[in-house]
Amino acid sequence: MNQRRLVISSALASALAMGLVAPAAAQAKDKCYGIAKAGQNDCANLAGTHSCAGQSKVDNDAGEWKYVAKGTCKDMKGMTADEAKAKMKK
Repeated sequence: MNQRRLVISSALASALAMGLVAPAAAQAKDKCYGIAKAGQNDCANLAGTHSCAGQSKVDNDAGEWKYVAKGTCKDMKGMTADEAKAKMKK
């Protein structure tokens, strides 16, 4: 009986813990352009010269991006996709 109670308690604790962790993992994020260091971008660049994470060649390239917490990009001196596209055309 004690082992059964332990299993049920463990399952309940796991379910409760998952409910507390999941919202933190689902925080809203923005793509922030122009802040990625060389080799630390999150995915494809605007120029289309690569399509994978970690392939940026220079620091702070306007076409490279990283995910950041929503609302923090401007604080990091980053740009939106539209701003980055405009900068790349110049």
